[in-house]
Amino acid sequence: MTTIGFIGAGHIGGTLAQLAITHGYDVVVSNSRGPETLTDLVHQLGDSARAATAAEAAQAGDVVVVSIPTKNIAEVPVEPLAGKVVIDTNNYYPQRDGQIAALDDESTTVSELLQAHLPESHVVKAFNHIMFSDLASEGVPAGTPDRRRALAVAGDSQDARTAVAQLVDELGFEPVDVGPLSEGWRYQRDTEAYVRRYDADGLRAALSKAVRYRDM
Repeated sequence: MTTIGFIGAGHIGGTLAQLAITHGYDVVVSNSRGPETLTDLVHQLGDSARAATAAEAAQAGDVVVVSIPTKNIAEVPVEPLAGKVVIDTNNYYPQRDGQIAALDDESTTVSELLQAHLPESHVVKAFNHIMFSDLASEGVPAGTPDRRRALAVAGDSQDARTAVAQLVDELGFEPVDVGPLSEGWRYQRDTEAYVRRYDADGLRAALSKAVRYRDM
């Protein structure tokens, strides 16, 4: 993996792009408004970054990060992502996304919706339960004593989960494997694990305490 594509370049996407560059990756960033609107971000990121369309970022990335509002999942390009690992950082906020019936009745999850949209891709839910400011500041190298921030990883492909867990580790956080995408609800918005700081053991405990929205 040498290039990471970004579909969405907001707070989480932009911060992940900066972390990736710091750790030696090239990045291709995109948003819904066109590459010409990303000039400032690319200048900030430096020579290892370039702006492109979403389809171009999807094509260029060895792995691709989707970091857009949940309501815009249908806009994610499908064909360029076939066979690739796709990291989903999204959460469902009805006040922003409108009401999505399958998420309201909890018959599916955000990342499972993206997986259904990308049937030939390997979607992994990660980086959705940390504030962008903490993502920028709290990572430390593997092996650092008392590494205090863990991040969950869920996906239906074990190989894809392993690849994303390695990236999480490389970017400075302790990965916790949660299993299939259907378990990703355990660290969605408003759960015990959401945006709170935990080490690996603490995160596992928080995940085990998660309750569905209907039970809150």
